[in-house]
Amino acid sequence: MKEAVEGREYVIREIRTDDEELNAFLFSLGCYSGERITVISRRRGGCTVSIKDGRYSIDNQLAEAILV
Repeated sequence: MKEAVEGREYVIREIRTDDEELNAFLFSLGCYSGERITVISRRRGGCTVSIKDGRYSIDNQLAEAILV
């Protein structure tokens, strides 16, 4: 997600993390392989993304775990 372009829709290929708690949190947001995700905006510490019907602010650690 770190290199994703604002306003473009992507399909999540993989969630790459060894942290089960982080993985469970992302899954609870609807963020898992095959799901569509759009970067709404970027900021220094992270970005705002749209997943399903929700908008979420995620930090760079979360963004790095999402592979598109």
